Amino acid sequence: MIIEINTFDQVDGRKLMNVYQESNTENTDYFYPDVSNKDEALQKVECDYLNYIQNDFLADSKNRYMILEHDGIWVCALRLYCVDDRVYYIEALETHPEYRRKGYAAELLAGVIDLLKRQGTYTIRDCIDKKNTASLLTHQKVGFVICSDEGYDYLQNETDSESYGLQFTYDG
Repeated sequence: MIIEINTFDQVDGRKLMNVYQESNTENTDYFYPDVSNKDEALQKVECDYLNYIQNDFLADSKNRYMILEHDGIWVCALRLYCVDDRVYYIEALETHPEYRRKGYAAELLAGVIDLLKRQGTYTIRDCIDKKNTASLLTHQKVGFVICSDEGYDYLQNETDSESYGLQFTYDG
């Protein structure tokens, strides 16, 4: 089941942080290199993440968090930014480590595509690291195409030569 989150009171912080546990753990060294207690550093990263979701991401009513739930567990998630009237940008597509290689990311992407079709014509863009073959294949499986040899990060307003720019277009 796909859950569309538009307000922070819909967020189950623990379930969401479980999806991002691997990347959050990796981010402890980046954001809190001086904190030797890794559990403490992880708590700080998770708190920062949830604060961002509440105070920045979901503060824009056009943005939404998309979650794939399976048997009551949030297994996959992504942030969907509305960057223009009919242009969306995906960030932070991640699958809980225990649920990878089971098609959940493709299921979530396909579900987002179907939900947006109800609104008419649109484009979804994403950046995928050129070394992330699994994510690239997942996106292509549901209809994304490589549209640029450089990804464009709409949040930072910059290109990234280490990423591909991907696009899915629905013409109604």
